[in-house]
Amino acid sequence: MTGNTQPGAIRHVLTHLLTPLLMCVGMGLGYLGAFGDPAPHHLPVAVVGRAPAQLVMAQTLQDKAGEALDVRTVPSRLDAVRLLEDRQVFGAYVAGGAQPELLVASAGSDTNASAVEKVFTPVAARQGAPLKVTDVVPPAPHDPTGQGLFFLLVAVSIGSYASVAVIGGAGAVLPMRIRALLAVGMSLAVSAVGALFAGPVFHIVDHGLPGVWGLVWVYSAGILLVGTGLHTFLKRWTTLGVMVLFVMLNFTSSGGIFRPELQNGFFGALHAFWNGAGFIEGARDLVYFGSRGLGGNVLTLVVWLAVGALAVAAAALTERRRRVVEEAVAVTAVEAEEETEEEMEEAVAV
Repeated sequence: MTGNTQPGAIRHVLTHLLTPLLMCVGMGLGYLGAFGDPAPHHLPVAVVGRAPAQLVMAQTLQDKAGEALDVRTVPSRLDAVRLLEDRQVFGAYVAGGAQPELLVASAGSDTNASAVEKVFTPVAARQGAPLKVTDVVPPAPHDPTGQGLFFLLVAVSIGSYASVAVIGGAGAVLPMRIRALLAVGMSLAVSAVGALFAGPVFHIVDHGLPGVWGLVWVYSAGILLVGTGLHTFLKRWTTLGVMVLFVMLNFTSSGGIFRPELQNGFFGALHAFWNGAGFIEGARDLVYFGSRGLGGNVLTLVVWLAVGALAVAAAALTERRRRVVEEAVAVTAVEAEEETEEEMEEAVAV
């Protein structure tokens, strides 16, 4: 290699090394920002009973906790269970009886249940009795922490966004409609693998597997279509782009490890409409909570799928316009060359 080509080659390598450097920065900001310092923020809990003693306990707990908790009272234990099943609260303290009892639903969030237990253990200690914890909605037997759905999300996401690079790169010469069909077909394959992992292989999902398969497919198809459409515009930056969308912002806001009640406002806000949260909460709705709230989470995934379809349509239109411009430029160049040749022939004739 000559001395003149070495600086150009080095600049080329350094330019491409910028992508992994930005990935490092993004992953650090995303994961440490979302998971680094979990603390309750308006975590909803309940105290069972409307007698003066329970009302005073609830108000005292709220005053001490400040914005960390949202404390309410409910008339009965049955009402508390219903609120837990609807995920309107994440812990309910029953003070009456020989032993204080804390009701939780760890299938909705194991970390939220642990946080609630830390809140009420000192309360029970002041009453001079150990705290009894009752899990009214436990996770599947082979998924004791309830985080198996999150790791399923990770596997499906990697299979989906990695396929984007292949379809966009190796398939760049193909028409957009073919690339879109490849994306849909790959999402079916990825969702089948995900369903096998969730059910027969690791038993993360002990019932409702066909519904979970459907959620995985819509989630994967959304990622593949969005990424396939973006490749037309981002080119070599597509990998970084899809990692920002579907790893850095997606995994951290999904609620699979920490729900928004234990995160800062940014990731808590993303949880309301990001596709990973739609999948995690939708799968929890389907498997553990009798499909309560399932419609809203399915809508989230469908909206992302529609965004993917729009991205593909926009990419197809852009590529068509580029081809028209390129053909026009080529025609102009040919015409200019022909005119030049005619002028030369005239000059020779003269």
